[in-house]
Amino acid sequence: MHKREENQRKEKQNKIVSMFDNIAPTYDTANRVMSMGVDKSWRRKACDKAYNFYNNDSIDKIVDVACGTGDMMDYWRSRAEISGIAVGGIVGVDPSVGMVDVAREKYPKFNYHIAKATEIPLSDASADILSITYGIRNVVEREAALGEFNRVLKQNGLVVILEFMRNENPSLLGKIRDFYMNKILPKVGGFISKNLEAYEYLPNSIGDFATVGQMKKELEDAGFVILYAKSFSMDISTLLIAQKK
Repeated sequence: MHKREENQRKEKQNKIVSMFDNIAPTYDTANRVMSMGVDKSWRRKACDKAYNFYNNDSIDKIVDVACGTGDMMDYWRSRAEISGIAVGGIVGVDPSVGMVDVAREKYPKFNYHIAKATEIPLSDASADILSITYGIRNVVEREAALGEFNRVLKQNGLVVILEFMRNENPSLLGKIRDFYMNKILPKVGGFISKNLEAYEYLPNSIGDFATVGQMKKELEDAGFVILYAKSFSMDISTLLIAQKK
């Protein structure tokens, strides 16, 4: 039974990766249209908050897991420049070859690894900051991934998560968000990408995902201390920053 469950998890993960390979060429366009550009402010906030918490003028390595087409990596670079922080290297990790191909073309100066969040090909305690933006809900074996994040981070290193969390008791604004996510967003994304199934997956994956409270507990169980947790824009997006003990 255990072996069967393991195979089902692997099959589900492979299907998600294949879906992202398929929508990679139109992913950036669809994202900008669907978020109306608001995701830019969320990414800036995540970088700035993390740099403030880390409070160091020199950072050896930042790792962006589920890096997709590379945008978050470039936010780490640009926000560091604005803040006068020297960053030694920025590394992107993603299992989707299609997404990383787009990232390499856009941002050739960064380093990339084709790998899962549960199998990051980096040394123990080698990264100062590890981020995953709108990718943790696509990781089937989340507990293993959080353990891997802890392994890769240095002592007092930060994990930075931006994600669409499940609303347990949605407010009126939350219900508006859910209507947009469930009814409007899939049609827009499907029209741009010509892949309706991929963008129907998004609201379904949010509905099956953790609440903010659950995610905080999972991070704590994985050896992190929560430093910051805040939801933005009608609770559409949540930023969590946690520190390795």
